Amino acid sequence: MNLFNQDAIPNLLPYEGTVLHYGLIIPSQEAQWYYQRLLETILWKHDEAVMFGKHITTKRMVAWYGDLPFDYTYSKTTKTSLPWTPELLSLKQRVEELTECHYNSCLLNLYHDGSEGMSWHSDDEKALAHHSAIASLSFGAARKFAFKHKVTKQYITTILESGSLIVMKDDTQQNWWHRLPPTKLVKHPRINLTFRTMDVKKT
Repeated sequence: MNLFNQDAIPNLLPYEGTVLHYGLIIPSQEAQWYYQRLLETILWKHDEAVMFGKHITTKRMVAWYGDLPFDYTYSKTTKTSLPWTPELLSLKQRVEELTECHYNSCLLNLYHDGSEGMSWHSDDEKALAHHSAIASLSFGAARKFAFKHKVTKQYITTILESGSLIVMKDDTQQNWWHRLPPTKLVKHPRINLTFRTMDVKKT
């Protein structure tokens, strides 16, 4: 049973987008258990990208899982999803029940400390189902997360704690950028799971 009243969940964005902040959905001790299991069982690899014609490898590590061996291309590199692990399936089911959405894939990021982050971007790749929700679940170190409107440049920030969930949906990716700013204050790792819906017709 979904104990969350969807209408009562705060929207972090003032206009032209919806980012629902569910807060802590996993208790601290359980979140720590998932954090450790994800560190140990996920097939982490350093992310790759092509920027200004140069192939680079990031300190940040990533992994890509899904219902099917989906090909996902971003930053001009392509990944093929791996089969779900038991922990990922359990988390996917919990997130689906809370958000009342279905997801068929998950992109995971491992940031070793605050020196690693993510620059401004939108998750608007053509392989994703149009206007589909992206559920972002965090474990480990708490980190600041930011949004910036593409036209007005209005800036919104929030703190994502271990066990917390936000959901980006509707016109958010079309109208807002988001990023994980680097910081010298965070000394511990953070794992982020972004559950997504790939457009099966385009994969």
